[in-house]
Formats: sequence, structure tokens, C-alpha cells
Amino acid sequence: MTSTTVSKAESLNADLRRRLEEAEEVIRAIREGEIDALVVRNEANGEEVFTLEGGVESYRSFMEAMNLGAAAFDRFGNLLYANRALTDLVDVARDALDGPVLFTALGANGAKALRDLISAAHPATSAVEVTLGSGDGARHLLIAAGEMTLGTNSGVAVTFTDVTARINAEKRAQAERTALAILASAVEAVVVCDLNGVVTHANASASSLAGADPIGSTFDEAFALDFRGATGLMQGGDFLDVVASGQPIQGIEAIAPRSRGAKDVLVSASALMVGEGSIGTVVTLVDLSRRKAAEKQQLLLMGELDHRVKNTLALVVSISNRTASTEETIDGFRKAFSGRIHALAATHNVLADRSWASIFLRDILSTELAPYVNELGSRLEMIGDDIEILPRAAIAFGLVVHELATNAVKYGALAIETGKIAVSVAARDTYFEVSWKEIGGPAVSMPTRRGFGNTVITRSLQYSANGGASLDFETDGVRCTIRIPVEDVVQA
Repeated sequence: MTSTTVSKAESLNADLRRRLEEAEEVIRAIREGEIDALVVRNEANGEEVFTLEGGVESYRSFMEAMNLGAAAFDRFGNLLYANRALTDLVDVARDALDGPVLFTALGANGAKALRDLISAAHPATSAVEVTLGSGDGARHLLIAAGEMTLGTNSGVAVTFTDVTARINAEKRAQAERTALAILASAVEAVVVCDLNGVVTHANASASSLAGADPIGSTFDEAFALDFRGATGLMQGGDFLDVVASGQPIQGIEAIAPRSRGAKDVLVSASALMVGEGSIGTVVTLVDLSRRKAAEKQQLLLMGELDHRVKNTLALVVSISNRTASTEETIDGFRKAFSGRIHALAATHNVLADRSWASIFLRDILSTELAPYVNELGSRLEMIGDDIEILPRAAIAFGLVVHELATNAVKYGALAIETGKIAVSVAARDTYFEVSWKEIGGPAVSMPTRRGFGNTVITRSLQYSANGGASLDFETDGVRCTIRIPVEDVVQA
């Protein structure tokens, strides 16, 4: 290669470098809007003038007139231009906003979404929604991108729409729908009032308590609650004023006189807070009907228990005194008194197992005879239908059976292995007749002395004119005819 050839090559390289620098400067100037026309020379057409004013400036003017954030990118993703709305949207100074700054301002997710849009915008138009920040201060942007031609350049036009208000409105609407669904599905009555005490929302349970649809009426007009347990200062909807002053109400008992169902309710109320302020009151009214019924039942049971304990203690005292008056020795008194108290306790236990409702005769017979008979089934025969009797008759019948069983074990059918007891039941007009007959025992005779046991048998059921018992000492075995008042028998 000659020196002349080298010089020509170096000159050509220098010329190419100069032209490249000029081209890069022109591109930069076009992007920056510093030129509005280009003169292009070519062999076919000579010199041609390409104006950029109708493209760049018109496009920039259009972008600045937009309320939306807008930007132009070249096909490589470099930022060409951003309008003021976008700089305000991302909170970056106009002269400081360039491509990297914009991508940084959008955050990692937003930057990725924008890059993907720019890549996808050839030739399609696409959009994506991104969120900047988190919590209450989060902003939601809808970024849309489309291909554009600007003068001699082609690139991507991007718009940034702040949809935060729409998203928040949708969230509020969804929250309200959820709240209304919860309100509707709540078992207890729930009422929402505005600051004037007017009912704005109420579920079905609340409408039932009000006796009609309460919406549009004041709380007091709709429910007219009677706070009987409170002072005269608390009336109707006065508690709403208490809540409005900042003091919640918890668990005040009231009566809902217009209710189609439960009358007794437990009222609680608190302020309905939205943001920093109250916009009304939320009132809940809990049905107390079951609790009130349980309380009444408890009072009845306590009264019944008190009555029953007093009667039982009086009976124990009477048994003690009468036993003492007929027994000649301490040991005799101890055995007789202990046996009678155990008989009383045994009947009490069976009644307790039945919640003191009623008890069958066979259960009493089995309980009282169990201490004396090993094979009860073979030594107790019941003839006729069993009957169910109330506690008063059961206690008396249990004492009678105890005395009969004690005598049968000592002197009658249960004193020998072959003896047994036959019990029959027959209905009469005012009583049920229960016959106790000892069978297969030794011969018996009328006792020479009438003891307290005889008194227990004959008088225990005489609390009613239709009740009582009689003893017959038949030679083949004792017969006792017991009359249980019809009013103490559970009718089928």
C-alpha cells in the first residue's frame, strides 16, 4: 500500500467520523426541538426540505394541552419528551426528568410495565395498570402505549392516567356492598343511624323488632324502646346523644313493645367512624328472650328447690320424732330411722335422675326392694300397666314401700326364699289403686302393737282426700291397698 493510498483512507475515515457526529447532532437537535426543518441532498431529487414544525411542535403543543401525563419514546426506549402533567404526576421537576429518573419514579413494577409496553407497542396499542406506593397514599396509574411517527422518527407515545379516584371509589363501593351483605346476614338486629338519628340502614331482624321498615324514621319513632332498668332520664333514642358525645353504650336492657317476636333486647351502640370523624351510629339489639325465659325458669326452680328442701327437712324431723317415740332402744331407733332416711334418699336419687319430673312405680319398687332381694325379677310380679307419678306422690309411695319391704323381710314373704311380692294397678274414678300382696310367705297375724311404720303406710298419701292406704293381715300374706290421687298420675 502506497503512502497516497493511506492518506486517502485516513481522509475518508475522518470524513465519515465528521458526518457521523453531524448526524448524531441532528438527531439530538430534532429530539430537543432545536431545529424545525432539514435539507436533504440526493442525486435523484436534488435538495429537499423536510419541515419538522408540523410534527414536533404540533405534537408537543398537543401533549402540553393534555390533562393526562404524556411522554414520547424512541424505538429504543429513550425518553424524547414528557409533558408537564407527567412531571407533576410523578412529582419530578421538569428540567430534572429524563428516562432513568422517570423509570425510577415509577418504581420497580411500574418501570418493568412501562418497558414491556414500549416493547409491545410495535405496532399494537396496549395498556396496563400499575400502583405507586402502598397504603392510603397509594396512587394507581393506567399506562397506555401506542406506536407513533414524528417527522422522520418513529417511536412510542405513552399516556399516564391517574385512576386513583376510580380505584378508591370501586373499593369504597365494594366495602359498602360487603358491609350491607354483613348487615343483611347478621342474626341479631343491626341499625345504622345518621347524625340526626334517622335510620339509614336496617336488617330484617331490626325490621321485625320495629314492627315495620324503620328506614327513614328516627330511631325513637321506629323502635320506641322502653328502658325499664334505667333511670327516667334514659328514654327512647336518648342514648344516641350519649354515643354522639363520644361515649359508647354497652349492654343496656330494654323492651321493644312493637316487636313481632322477641320483646326483651340488649342494646349496644357506638359511633360509625369514617376516617377521622363520625357519620352516625351503629346500634345492635340482641334478643334476650331465651335468656329471660331461662332466668324465669331458674327462679321457678330455685323456688321449687327451696320449697322441696323445706318439706324434706320437715319430713325428716317428723320421721325422727315419730321413730324416737316408738322405738324402745337407741339401737332400734338408729336402725329404723336410718332405714327410713335411706328410703327417702333413694327415691330422691331416682327423681333427680328424672329431673324431678315424674317416675314409674316399678322404678320406685326396684329401688326400695334392691337392698333386700338379690333376684328382684323373680320375686316381684307386676300385674297391669305401670303408671308414672309426680314427685309428691313418689316420695310418699317410696316411704310406704320401704315400710312394707322392711316388714316383709322381717316377718313376711321376703323372709323366706320362696316368697314373693305381687303388685297390681287398677284405675278408679279419683285415684289409682295399687295392691301390694305378699305370696308364699309364712302365716301372718294382726300385730299386737301399732308402730310408727304402720302410721307411715296409712297416712303418707293422705295429703290428698283421694290418697291413703289400708293394711290387711291376711293369713296367707299381708295385703296393702294404696290409693294414689289421680291428680298425681301422669296421664298418657
